[in-house]
Amino acid sequence: MDATERPLSPLSHDEPAAPRLVTTGTLFGVGMGPGDPDYLTVRAMKVLAEAPVLVHFCKKGKRGNARTIADAVTRDPAREFPLVYPYTTELPPDHADYVAALAGFYDDAAGRLADHLATGRDVAILSEGDPFFYGSFMHLWRRLKDRFPIEVIPGVTGMSGCWTRAGTPITWGDDVLTILPATLAHAALVDRLRATDAAVIMKLGRNLPKVRIALAETGLLERAVYVERGTMAGEKVIALSEKPDDAAPYFSMVLVPGEGRRP
Repeated sequence: MDATERPLSPLSHDEPAAPRLVTTGTLFGVGMGPGDPDYLTVRAMKVLAEAPVLVHFCKKGKRGNARTIADAVTRDPAREFPLVYPYTTELPPDHADYVAALAGFYDDAAGRLADHLATGRDVAILSEGDPFFYGSFMHLWRRLKDRFPIEVIPGVTGMSGCWTRAGTPITWGDDVLTILPATLAHAALVDRLRATDAAVIMKLGRNLPKVRIALAETGLLERAVYVERGTMAGEKVIALSEKPDDAAPYFSMVLVPGEGRRP
């Protein structure tokens, strides 16, 4: 891919000198879509095919899901650049050790990517769904956006893939849609659910029992649809009221479709 060139001012003003050019790479935030590689955009596929550095976030000992999606385009291990999270579910996200570890992790990752970019190499960060929607990419974008050229490639969100595969229109007419992390406190979930027409509840995991209770308390349980690994292998779609257990992997969510105006 073409790198971006910008003029570099001379270091000394004692004698005139023609401006030199320093070549930097571009940082790409690549939306990988909800899981099925058929939902990749043309632009995403072009960047995946050409970028010399393919960054993906992952848990220790595992390959990142975003990188697995990219197998449809490339299987070149020489370009892989895994970023291994120090924590995933071992600590709650508001724990001081979790916050400190993640901040250090993103600082270190930004420095490592900056080394590639500064030498003129393009870097593509693979992001499940859309890079600007709850994406880890955003933490690196914030640290690097004022230093290097960046292009963000939007992707089909996980929630869009889930309600499409569930055959569940999520909003009608003037319905208001609320996106809720299941990590919210029970009282906050109840308040938000009571104030909206339709909802998507993400980040389920061990929070599913709390979500189920909040939906029952707000009278929404019978409308709720549970989707697991939407658009991926092993996809499951079931009415939440019929789900016999509270097991929920990371790639799962609950949909509460709206019932608004239908001319």
